[in-house]
Amino acid sequence: MSAARPFKSSIDYAALGNRLRAYRVGAGLQAEDVAERLGVSRAVVYRMEKGEIVKIEMLERLAHLLNASLASLLGVEVEYYSNALGLFERMRQLEQRSERIFAHFEPVSLLLTSDHYLEHMRSMLLEATPRETGGVLKQKEVDELIRLIAERKAAFEQRRPHLISLVGLRELERFLHNGLVGRMDLPARTRKTRQAAARAEVEHMAELMESEPLHVQIALVDDTMPASTFQVFTMGRKKALAVSPFRLAELPNVRNGIATVTESPQALRLYENMISKLWRHAYKGKSGARHLRQLLAGF
Repeated sequence: MSAARPFKSSIDYAALGNRLRAYRVGAGLQAEDVAERLGVSRAVVYRMEKGEIVKIEMLERLAHLLNASLASLLGVEVEYYSNALGLFERMRQLEQRSERIFAHFEPVSLLLTSDHYLEHMRSMLLEATPRETGGVLKQKEVDELIRLIAERKAAFEQRRPHLISLVGLRELERFLHNGLVGRMDLPARTRKTRQAAARAEVEHMAELMESEPLHVQIALVDDTMPASTFQVFTMGRKKALAVSPFRLAELPNVRNGIATVTESPQALRLYENMISKLWRHAYKGKSGARHLRQLLAGF
């Protein structure tokens, strides 16, 4: 009688732990908050976020606490994120494992923005926050978002996965016209300063296209872009798709909308087909940089 083969679970426990962390961050909970509500130690919560799940009952309790379905935690259906914090934590996790990333964000992928962009983003996010919300919580949320984005940018610069960024020319025109603002009723002097900051970002993009670094490709699309931004992550044989209503260009939105993350082959195939179509007819390299220079000349 031959020996039984060792059982290998089909569940990716490390990915499960990552999703748990992303949902916790999105819910605005610290590890100690989750531990207190579940009646366990903080160390147990950290172990679970490393994929050390021992009881299905605990996973069900976590799903209920984090307002997620058990299937979403297990990664067998779409993951949903109702604010930018949870989504950006999940994207950070996926970017850290990716060899290649296709991205469409306005005005350009955050990973390719200049070192000054986060400073202006903080101002934009604070301006865009409804005045009736509490100031302390507002500042805390903004600080956490900036921290996550800074961490993503630093990891990208260190690892240098291949990034292909699709940029809509119409979106860039609006970006240059409005400037880096969180709302439109700002003093004229402030608007002028923020328009100059937007111009500097487009100039930075043109310089990237002219220098053509090996790990970065930017494609300018002279066509209507999708209303939602997206990223396709390639991690060895695995792929994932993140689709987001959140935007961090001018007039940012990080509060309202539902973002999704999925590994659905059909969704990935449809998005990759769309990316290929947009890429074929886009301006790239030094030709694209010339188009950006022409666009800047009109502002």
